[in-house]
Amino acid sequence: MKYTIVNIVASSNLNATLDLYNLAVSIPNIEYEPEQFPGAILKLKEPKVSMLLFKNGKVICSGASSEKQIGLAIRKASRLIHEIQKQVKVQKKVKYNVVNLVATANLNQSLDLFQTAMRLDNVEYEPEQFPGAILRIAEPKLTLLLFKNGKMICAGAKRESLLKKGLKVASELIVGKKRKKPSQKKSKRKKKK
Repeated sequence: MKYTIVNIVASSNLNATLDLYNLAVSIPNIEYEPEQFPGAILKLKEPKVSMLLFKNGKVICSGASSEKQIGLAIRKASRLIHEIQKQVKVQKKVKYNVVNLVATANLNQSLDLFQTAMRLDNVEYEPEQFPGAILRIAEPKLTLLLFKNGKMICAGAKRESLLKKGLKVASELIVGKKRKKPSQKKSKRKKKK
């Protein structure tokens, strides 16, 4: 099944204490309002990601569509911060953990969400509250939003391999396993002379 990764959330650490107020005053694309949220928000234009920066050096990166973008963004952020706070080292080898992958996919067929919810135990469907159904898969642990037009939004995977596996499991649950057509053996007839 084809899918498109639309958001990767990852956590990392700059291994230094950050002076968030000083960073917000010095770097124009950092927002810091400690009375509303304890972290600062750094928005990068290239790659287009948002990063939460915390005093303890922890960084949460979101909005990336590939792991390459995560590494690039964390390196770029560490360079910006290093210019203001010299004790923050520029990250050459970026270490991070993917916390969540969000992807979209399409079953390429219409779904009867009511029937799907009735047939499967792990589906919630409240059409008065939300137009989609929520499918929870235990292994791999994923949550999918299902829509009548066959489109899906998948969240919760920590690796792309788990995302692929989860989409396969979801497809089999919703649509059923595709049956292979029995091969037709051609009978060999002896020609009469």
